[in-house]
Amino acid sequence: MNEAAFDMKVFESYKPGLTSYCYRMLGSFDDADDAVQETYIRAWQSWDRFRRDSSIKTWIYRIASNLCLDKLRQAKRRMLSVDLSDPAVKIVEPNEMLPDSSWIWPSPEFGENPEDALVRKDTLQLCFIALLQVLPPRQRAVLILKDVFEWSSKQIAETLDMSPAAANSALQRARETMERTRLRSDEYSKMDTHPDPGLLSRYVEAFEQFDINALVSLFHEEGCMSMPPFAMWISGQDDLSAFFALTRWHCEGSKFLPTTVNGGYPALAQYMPGKEASVLVPWGIHVIEMKDNRIFHVQNFINAKLFSRLGLPEQIDR
Repeated sequence: MNEAAFDMKVFESYKPGLTSYCYRMLGSFDDADDAVQETYIRAWQSWDRFRRDSSIKTWIYRIASNLCLDKLRQAKRRMLSVDLSDPAVKIVEPNEMLPDSSWIWPSPEFGENPEDALVRKDTLQLCFIALLQVLPPRQRAVLILKDVFEWSSKQIAETLDMSPAAANSALQRARETMERTRLRSDEYSKMDTHPDPGLLSRYVEAFEQFDINALVSLFHEEGCMSMPPFAMWISGQDDLSAFFALTRWHCEGSKFLPTTVNGGYPALAQYMPGKEASVLVPWGIHVIEMKDNRIFHVQNFINAKLFSRLGLPEQIDR
């Protein structure tokens, strides 16, 4: 097989699955995309040295796994806001921003792939991605390949250059850690069902009109809002009301476009007034989770790069 054939017929067929694997490993679609691109380069460069004692798939995933493990060796754990700190005690405009590398970010779709369609969608929930990050990197890889991609112990051992016994031991330790770890994001995330379209519509209407009373009434009494990359997050209807009143100048006049994240979960893209009077510019991606027919957690991911990743326009008319 020549290099061109490898490019077109092999790597592209694995790319969606590789990207979803690297995203679960790294917690960032940008990092996952970089890892997949580097995987392609390394595979293309070393194709003539590929030995047929393992499958092409295992070989490609071995390259991607090694890249992810290298990236994670010096990296700090990515989190969701509610796992980083307690909710704000004093309601002020947020000012403490942490680097992008501190946060788990939502992802777009990974592409059409029959094999990837078999992968469990619940393992793309943001709270599950957050839970994965507590695992040591090699245990994380073993658990993803086994419990998400349903690979055999033999395949996993070949991919991660370890014995099947070592892979099974790492899997057992990873499962035990996942079961005993309690993150606030797991409690606050209710992404196992799609949000109610009617409640989403009322949220959009109240926010676009910036009717604070109507907006806050949609929240559960314990509802909250987080805003990565800002460390601050707000909990409770009274504090939410105070926060919306404080930030009215910034949010008033916003509009939303519907989008989806993390395996098709409905989300809202917020555009806010910019410097030009005639257009609105990207601000944040609202991922809304619900409980008891109320909004329980709005994760407003404030990152303009997400808009292009999700195929959204760079600006919209007022």
